[in-house]
Amino acid sequence: MPAEPVGDARSPAQEILQRVFGYGAFRDRQGEIIDHVVRGGDALVLMPTGGGKSLCYQIPALLRDGVGVVVSPLIALMQDQVDALLQAGVRAAFLNSSLDFDAVVDTERRLLRGELDLVYVAPERLLTERFIGLLDALVERGQLALFAIDEAHCVSQWGHDFRPEYIQLSRLHERYPQTPRIALTATADALTREEIVVRLGLDSARIFVSSFDRPNIRYTIVERDNPRRQLLDFLAGRRGEAGIVYCLSRKKVDETAEWLGTQGVAALPYHAGLDAATRQRHQQRFLREDGIVMVATIAFGMGIDKPDVRFVAHLDLPKTLEAYYQETGRAGRDGEAAEAWMTYGLNDVVIHRQRIDESPSGDEQKRVERQKLEAMLGFCESAQCRRVTLLNYFGEAAEPCGNCDVCLDPPELWDATVAARKAMSAALRTGQRFGAGHLIDLLRGKKTEKMTQYGHDALPTFGVGADIDESGWRSIFRQLLAAGLLEADASAYGALVLSENARPILRGEAELRLRRPRPRKKAGGSKERRSSGSAAGFDSDDPLIQVLRVWRAEKAKEQGVPAYVILHDRSLRELALLRPADAEALLDVPGIGVAKAERYGADVLTLVARHPLR
Repeated sequence: MPAEPVGDARSPAQEILQRVFGYGAFRDRQGEIIDHVVRGGDALVLMPTGGGKSLCYQIPALLRDGVGVVVSPLIALMQDQVDALLQAGVRAAFLNSSLDFDAVVDTERRLLRGELDLVYVAPERLLTERFIGLLDALVERGQLALFAIDEAHCVSQWGHDFRPEYIQLSRLHERYPQTPRIALTATADALTREEIVVRLGLDSARIFVSSFDRPNIRYTIVERDNPRRQLLDFLAGRRGEAGIVYCLSRKKVDETAEWLGTQGVAALPYHAGLDAATRQRHQQRFLREDGIVMVATIAFGMGIDKPDVRFVAHLDLPKTLEAYYQETGRAGRDGEAAEAWMTYGLNDVVIHRQRIDESPSGDEQKRVERQKLEAMLGFCESAQCRRVTLLNYFGEAAEPCGNCDVCLDPPELWDATVAARKAMSAALRTGQRFGAGHLIDLLRGKKTEKMTQYGHDALPTFGVGADIDESGWRSIFRQLLAAGLLEADASAYGALVLSENARPILRGEAELRLRRPRPRKKAGGSKERRSSGSAAGFDSDDPLIQVLRVWRAEKAKEQGVPAYVILHDRSLRELALLRPADAEALLDVPGIGVAKAERYGADVLTLVARHPLR
């Protein structure tokens, strides 16, 4: 007889969701996914960060016989997940290089004795003879519940987080064909999804694609002017909030973190050039202290489970929209209002293009990477809603969001046909061997030593664009690149060359409308606009919230875990809204299951009783 639908309030899955994790209802397609895996089916789950992917394998592992084996690429992610599960009363552990030999042996024994519901394992360890032997023993006893492959996009060679050991995970299906597998990722375009299916042998798996929209995140992109001043303006209204600032190079990370420190911002650097102990110390501070800003390369972030990151800022252009989506998705995992802010310039495109062209990758991969870079630049220069452009890229239709810089302050479009022809003519007449800086000097009639050296001050295009300032011309050149009318030749140090698409414009056979550069203004934003993600009636000045935060910090310090593992900010807010008077009412607070109610209920109810509504 078929099992009861998971979405039914009487189902075992629904009961675990409420009793263990403290939530009354599944979100989006969670129930459908859980039902499919519980029945033994394979699944590929594409769900945005903060969408509840973990429950899609944690609940099936609790419902099926035996232990769920979770493949995770990062030690920090394993530690966070296990800490959170232990708080919820789930028997969980991890096996990775951070454990000494005795701890490894103890965990393996607990695994074989059936004392674990979930075990997190690095892909390198999973495929060792020792661990395969453990899996064989579990299968013989009928005690292997499922395999969950987290961060599944790591299998893709096209992706930005490629991990070669992930490719070997196809062996799981070959050796254990009766054990269901669920692969999960927060981001993957059509090409990456296809590669996940092929490389992991998920041909028969059901593919669940949730909406990639993160409506609580506000997207803002500004043209680079004075990046440090622009960043400081952005941070001005966000003091005391946790955030991440991404930079392209290690040197820039170190310099930015040091400079932010002089400006009174609690900032820490993070990149692969720092020793492991420093990286670990900085990561722990970011996870366990309030208001830390991590300045980092892309080496930081994947799998970081901190829900209260309020902003992600980019000081350089990511090389793909997948990378941008995943990195910005680390903000606002708790569903509260968050911001994704970025400043970029033409030089970013030249640097990325040079790295692509000089890489040892094959021609086909280079072609794909160039296309992805063009899509990233096009996103920045689009006059369309940021959310619409981003979701369309992932194959999802969307309406204008009303919560991005384009929607809130629509750009003005102008007929740039003549200006574009001047720009293209300048590139042609100089032999398509010069970058934007020299071409702008030429168009504006600026006599430089280089201009005289090459005799470009005698060209017909010298000074024909004096009516447009330097900022205006840089905007034009960026948009011509984004539109595919110009291309950056990295082999010639960023020289701009015309594409075939440019010919109709140059010959006067087509018109071109571009967005007019925005006037410079501070990026701080108003508190009123930024509070839209908060729950109705929530008062951040409520004394109960402050008291609960202090209590939570003390508990977290005692146990050596991040504060959000004790209770999420949302749970604190709901406690302030609901003011539960007894243990039964406490279980109505989202995020408080039976184990947390038993562990912390007396403390929380006492604090609530001492702080009645004003």
